Amino acid sequence: MPDPDDSAPIADRTQVPETVATYLRLRGLEPSPRAYRRKKRRRTEDDENQPFTSGRDPRGLGDVLTNLTRESGWDAQLAREDVVRLWSEVAGGDTAGHTRPVAFNDGTLTVQADSTAWAKQLQLMRAQILTEIIRRFPEAGIKSIRFIGPDVPSWKWGPRAIPGRGPRDTYG
Repeated sequence: MPDPDDSAPIADRTQVPETVATYLRLRGLEPSPRAYRRKKRRRTEDDENQPFTSGRDPRGLGDVLTNLTRESGWDAQLAREDVVRLWSEVAGGDTAGHTRPVAFNDGTLTVQADSTAWAKQLQLMRAQILTEIIRRFPEAGIKSIRFIGPDVPSWKWGPRAIPGRGPRDTYG
């Protein structure tokens, strides 16, 4: 039995939307109003991976990167990197000229100063600097700050020091 839609002229048939027709042509399929109506009736669930459906709108690059960093768990690491990058804004220009962040370890930020006098002065300003870091970068997870003086080699102190006299030269 012939379909009544087959005998109707093309102008009387329901037109396939241009976006769907373009998609079908790109996929190598020929768009037909009959197939479009059948497919439209048959489809009941909304699949987010289908083209031309709601929720498939383009998003900005910033939104995509924000979602990527949150889902990957990179927020804390990026916040710590921001502390280092914006150290002059957090600590102040003059202070940043004489100090630099050198390490993050178990919630402790280690800052190295040019001199022991700067390190001592910053110990007095510790609460203010820590408050500013926590206010600006709560995701960084910084709970305390440690200020150290200039890097001077020492045989006696450090995480890998051993008790005793240590290495000595013995010239016979």
